[in-house]
Amino acid sequence: MAKDSTKDMTVGSPMRLILGFSIPLLFGFLFQQFYSVVDTVIVGRFLGMNALAGVGATGSINFMIIGFCMGVCSGFAIPIAHKFGARDYSGMRRFVANCTWLSIMFSVVLTVIVVSLCRSILVWMKTPEDIFEDAYIYILIIFIGIPATFLYNMLSGIIRSMGDSKTPLVFLTLSSFMNIGLDLLCIVTFQMGVAGAAVATVASQLISGVLCLIYMIKKFEILHVSREEWKIDTSLMKTLCGMGVPMGLQYSITAIGSVILQTSVNTLGSLIVAAVTAGSKVNMFFCCPFDALGSTMATYGGQNVGAKKLERLDQGLKVCVFLGAVYSVAAFIFLYFFGGSLAGLFVDTAESAMEANASQFLIIVSAFFFPLALVNIIRFLIQGMGFGTFAILAGVFEMIARALAGLVLVPVFGFMGACFASPLAWILADAFLIPAYIHVRRKLQRMMGE
Repeated sequence: MAKDSTKDMTVGSPMRLILGFSIPLLFGFLFQQFYSVVDTVIVGRFLGMNALAGVGATGSINFMIIGFCMGVCSGFAIPIAHKFGARDYSGMRRFVANCTWLSIMFSVVLTVIVVSLCRSILVWMKTPEDIFEDAYIYILIIFIGIPATFLYNMLSGIIRSMGDSKTPLVFLTLSSFMNIGLDLLCIVTFQMGVAGAAVATVASQLISGVLCLIYMIKKFEILHVSREEWKIDTSLMKTLCGMGVPMGLQYSITAIGSVILQTSVNTLGSLIVAAVTAGSKVNMFFCCPFDALGSTMATYGGQNVGAKKLERLDQGLKVCVFLGAVYSVAAFIFLYFFGGSLAGLFVDTAESAMEANASQFLIIVSAFFFPLALVNIIRFLIQGMGFGTFAILAGVFEMIARALAGLVLVPVFGFMGACFASPLAWILADAFLIPAYIHVRRKLQRMMGE
């Protein structure tokens, strides 16, 4: 069963492989965003617009820290994918073991640091007083749950590196429904406020990670690490950090611009914060296909580089760009007509101004979905090829764009400036990533003597 669950992406039709791998990933991302959206809807409907704004005000700092954790775990999986593609299974297990030790160390250190700085960060971000305490309670609990984030993302990354995108989906689906049930229990029944939403998120992810671990131990014989393979190897840790840290920093550097932008948005008042929160939640749901294509290309690129089949990189890239373009057009058309109605689900019907602002936000952002598709596809492919530093540089471009939007566009143009922040970031990132892919592709070709 375990052997059949893995997928060799170095042979066969790239279109078939990419679709077969990305569709389960897509459902996973959709479920993840679904319970995130439901979480937000429950907060907005049962606790009010201020509570919704309080949760939303933490979005950028949440993305900066949790995104770093997820990026590190995704980067750790790349050397594992290389070893799997090269069919060096003992070497793969050694990477898995050292990945585990590193994840434990990272999760403990990060949790201690960010939990101690939570309140100060929200003060620096000029969080409005009427939503400050809700924001603090929510993000504090989320950060306490960082070890749970590492557990699930490390395990799912390892499984995906071997070509199995279905198993993580099963546990993520379970986690999604569990999160919704816990949301209702904690917020509606136990009256825990925004703390209930955070507790539900952390608890459901922890349970999902534990179940995933149990399943791996029982079903994936190829991952049974021997006592000898469990030994700490600093050279392997260096390789893992060389992949994981740049990938994590890519998220964090990008998020620095988002923090600056969020700080400016916070000065526009709770109504605008709530509108951006609702619009962003809907937008993230519709961006799931881009996330799925990106994650697919990380594994696809990693395995094919490991197998030294560089010609398949270009083939896979063309397939993904085509799929991204088709979806971008369809998503824009849908959000143009129905984006406002979807955003309106987050609050009661009396908040028509919030709904109108959220609709405008979605129309502008979705008009630039194709540049976003290119960012995800090319960046993750480059990471899978083993050039994580370029991902950091792409993140720097995104950071600069969002920082400029926060420092210049929002103060001058207000809400409209916030709407154009992400599109500007995606376009600048693409201006770097497209020539970067050409460069690293040629570099690999020279290294392998092709």
